[in-house]
Amino acid sequence: MKKLIIINGPNLNLLGTREPDVYGSLTLVDFLETIKNKYTNIEIDHFQSNIEGELISKIQEVGFDFDGIILNAAAYTHTSVGIGDAVRAIATPVVEVHISNTFAREDFRHQSFIAPHTKGVIVGFGLQSYELAIQSFINDGL
Repeated sequence: MKKLIIINGPNLNLLGTREPDVYGSLTLVDFLETIKNKYTNIEIDHFQSNIEGELISKIQEVGFDFDGIILNAAAYTHTSVGIGDAVRAIATPVVEVHISNTFAREDFRHQSFIAPHTKGVIVGFGLQSYELAIQSFINDGL
């Protein structure tokens, strides 16, 4: 069975309660259950951390064994050279996702240190951004 992992960065553990007008009202647990039930032919793991180094360690841990990584590094997208370097250093393809349209937000959110090292970026489609990333891996033969 093919393996994907969703890696979420800071504050995404608060989905469902954090700014529901921006991030929706579905909790992270409920969303993950929905995704896993929809894509039963793919093993979908998840990791979330508010700590930059833990995200880097997880990317390195799975970056040679998994078939794909869906990465929402949240605010670290715009500040972490280290996460960008970790993505560049691994063999597993990565899709960067964002729930909100980062280009409709503050100027500092318009830059990504991760995007240059990914197979693509999906922004602004709410939680559907994750499903679009899954579909991109399926379309690539996952």
